[in-house]
Amino acid sequence: MTDLIDALSRLKRPRMLIRAAHHGLQEYNRNRDLRRLLAGAAPAPREAVERLMREEQDLDSARKDGRATYSVARHVDVMIAILAEMRLLRRDQPA
Repeated sequence: MTDLIDALSRLKRPRMLIRAAHHGLQEYNRNRDLRRLLAGAAPAPREAVERLMREEQDLDSARKDGRATYSVARHVDVMIAILAEMRLLRRDQPA
């Protein structure tokens, strides 16, 4: 799990994107949101984070390149899911 935490800590994203994601955490519904974001049933938290991180990298590339396909709403949704799933991973880790 530390590899995922390290990858998340190395992300350099606009402050507004991260703030929006933190505000959205309260409304996160794992089953509903992962089904929509990952097009299927909600996988285990680790797999979900790995898939979401790949999606987020694609979104960030689209943002930086100024592609017309970039969706800030989807980017925020993916960041919300990453933060929420990382919380689940940390919670489920043995002490």
